[in-house]
Amino acid sequence: MKYYLIVGEASGDLHASNLMKALKANDPHADFRFFGGDLMSAVGGTRVRHYKDLAYMGFIPVLLHLRTIFRNMDFCKQDVVSWQPDVLILVDYPGFNLKIAEYVKRHTRIPIYYYISPKIWAWKEYRIKNIKRDVDRLFSILPFEVDFYRSHGYPIDYVGNPCVDAVSSFRGNNNETFADFVRANGLSDKPVVALLAGSRKQEIKDNLSRMIETVKDFPEYQFVVAGAPGIEPSFYRQYIGADTSIVFGQTYRLLQQSVAALVTSGTATLETSLFRVPQVVCYYTAAGKLVSFLRRHILKVKYISLVNLIAGKEVVTELVADGMTVSNLKAELKKILPGGERRENMLACYDNLIAVLGNPGASERAAEKIVASLISHSDGVTKKS
Repeated sequence: MKYYLIVGEASGDLHASNLMKALKANDPHADFRFFGGDLMSAVGGTRVRHYKDLAYMGFIPVLLHLRTIFRNMDFCKQDVVSWQPDVLILVDYPGFNLKIAEYVKRHTRIPIYYYISPKIWAWKEYRIKNIKRDVDRLFSILPFEVDFYRSHGYPIDYVGNPCVDAVSSFRGNNNETFADFVRANGLSDKPVVALLAGSRKQEIKDNLSRMIETVKDFPEYQFVVAGAPGIEPSFYRQYIGADTSIVFGQTYRLLQQSVAALVTSGTATLETSLFRVPQVVCYYTAAGKLVSFLRRHILKVKYISLVNLIAGKEVVTELVADGMTVSNLKAELKKILPGGERRENMLACYDNLIAVLGNPGASERAAEKIVASLISHSDGVTKKS
């Protein structure tokens, strides 16, 4: 069968590439065409555009590149219709993908599936109308989304979380000791506190500069920064001193050997919990009081971290906007270090969270459901004709 996939960022490239591998295992004749990245290209098929041509974030960058965005969107619509795939699979990236879904649904009979559902439960809940109208089937990687979508009369499939797969695979193939890790990276033998400050320069600038100010209050620990892909070491050196180390391409290795972590909100918060590392979630923004006000009155959810959203309660402390201060960081970090008052309860909550997320195999389960659904759809079309 012919599969057309559309992703708009690096995480989508990773998850879509794993889905493509699983689809090939279920459908040896799978033919792929996609808007994606290098990981998807490595699986095979035809890449039409790289996601980097789509990935503009923030009001000003989007405004400056509107012509390019609309040109890519128009091309994508025509390319899908021209290729006539057996299914269109959209991966996250709702601003772009829901526009494509609307066009394809209106002009073709191509089934439209969504893998990694849009996070409309956080904001833009009105998009449920578009999803119900244009998307034939939706596959979720967050268990609490099932009740949210069903409350809107739209049944979805929870297939598991790809982070569980990635962390499980790493831990199953890595038996590195603490001594091995610190020796390989020229670190001391002090316990490690990991600093995960985000993947974009603005995030790193805003968060790491404040995280670093906690270092001097905890001399019995060594603080190690997880360097993000594509960010040059010199950029980090603006913010870290001689008493802080940095490692690149080793985030999972670092987490496996850490006793605690300060983590900028995102998928990293969930990955940190899967490694059972107590954490404080941090996300500084300018105009903090205004952002906090908007968060209370615009966002539909109480939390920003995936850990708390999945648990449905505050498992990890979230220091956001005007709450992200150095004094708050120091106080909360102290609570989760060995002997801290929140540490053991957080670890117990992590165990419950891991049980809720389920076993590895998200991509495989999604692929099995997609192929089975397409075969059923094809049989139905054949009988009608």
